[in-house]
Amino acid sequence: MAKITLKGNPFKTVGKLPKIGSKAPKFSLVKADLSKAKLKDFKGSKLILNIFPSLDTGTCAASVRRFNKEASELENTKVLCISRDLPFAQARFCGAEGLENVITLSDFAKGKFGKSFGVTIEDGPLANLHSRAIVVLNEEGVVTYTEQVPEIVDEPNYEAALKAL
Repeated sequence: MAKITLKGNPFKTVGKLPKIGSKAPKFSLVKADLSKAKLKDFKGSKLILNIFPSLDTGTCAASVRRFNKEASELENTKVLCISRDLPFAQARFCGAEGLENVITLSDFAKGKFGKSFGVTIEDGPLANLHSRAIVVLNEEGVVTYTEQVPEIVDEPNYEAALKAL
């Protein structure tokens, strides 16, 4: 379990991020059109998993905007922005912002992704949402970089995540 804070107040996640060098846990998430997206669908591409509590917060929105900008210049790389927001809200946000280089995926129904990646917040006002984290996977789904952002309101280390590609 990871210890994180929200404006200095301590909380815990249900687990820890996958270990570097391990295969990423399989997942099935919901796309904006309500179809399923599975890890195996992205085999052959490098992945940045941008995981966060909700697009309706300034920091989460900033991370999606930043990775959208960076993704336009990356070869053979997809940026998956993952939260428990409803797929409709994710699509509305990206449409209003003109974001076309990231893929939003929702873990709204059962939160299985959050539990298997260890990012579900266990307690406090954001309980059951995802913590802010980055996981980078190579073309075979092996974890090459992780970052559990210790303070939820802080942005992730974009440079380190991009360097891990």
